[in-house]
Amino acid sequence: QVQLVESGGGLVQAGGSLRLSCAASGRTFTSNIMGWFRQAPGKEREFVAVTINWSVGSTKYADSVKGRFTISRENAKNTVYLQMDSLKPEDTAVYYCARLRVWYSTNNPASLVDYWGQGTQVTVSS
Repeated sequence: QVQLVESGGGLVQAGGSLRLSCAASGRTFTSNIMGWFRQAPGKEREFVAVTINWSVGSTKYADSVKGRFTISRENAKNTVYLQMDSLKPEDTAVYYCARLRVWYSTNNPASLVDYWGQGTQVTVSS
């Protein structure tokens, strides 16, 4: 059984930065696809970023965060990160770490997830 534990959320002013961390259990982490999603109040959970372990430099980002957020992983520690810079109030949401079974083009990336973290709140004030 895979467990994902997130940390690093909090309150930050617009223009500031946060780094989220997700510690994953299981040795399967090094050969699996990890991503981040977020959910704002009253909205559906949306895709943020994904990293594919077996393809160096293979990352995908939602258009809304491209150029501001960076996903990375440290396989020796079974940890995935989301560096968030130039934060905007519209980035306010609960952020979820996720392990994906596969990655391919779809209008519902959340359907590819087999394990979710508990979520961590990110609040960006104006």
